[in-house]
Amino acid sequence: MEITSASIPANSEIDLRFAEPGVGGANVSPALAWSGAPDGTSGYAITCFDPDAPTGSGWWHWVVTDIPADITSLDEGAELPAGTRPWVNDYGYAGWGGPWPPPGPAHHYVFTVFAVGVDRLDVPDEATSAVARLTLSFNVLDTGSFTALFRNPSS
Repeated sequence: MEITSASIPANSEIDLRFAEPGVGGANVSPALAWSGAPDGTSGYAITCFDPDAPTGSGWWHWVVTDIPADITSLDEGAELPAGTRPWVNDYGYAGWGGPWPPPGPAHHYVFTVFAVGVDRLDVPDEATSAVARLTLSFNVLDTGSFTALFRNPSS
């Protein structure tokens, strides 16, 4: 599968507007598009993960599951399609949580789209995003990813 973004090209620097307000951003979710899903795809999921976060386990910025199979893109700043489930990110709220790394070197942000073999993950709505990600891993047919960079402007 392939995932692209008109907002954040692969291997580029992420624009400040996508970052959290605490670092001067507007926390706008990026545009994403994907293609090449295999036969049997019943839906999609999206994640954004920062493996460089100084937590020992990275930082989850975005976890969205249950995207209908007929949706193959999200516009910049758009509301999620009906029926999707945004899970609580590591900031503690559901939805896109833009970059806000500590001062220092740039962090890597890995955007991944998952082709899923079920239209809805068997996960209670009150579950954590960790439970959603684990359940997702058992239902993945294919993935596509790209990485972009962001550095705290005060660095």
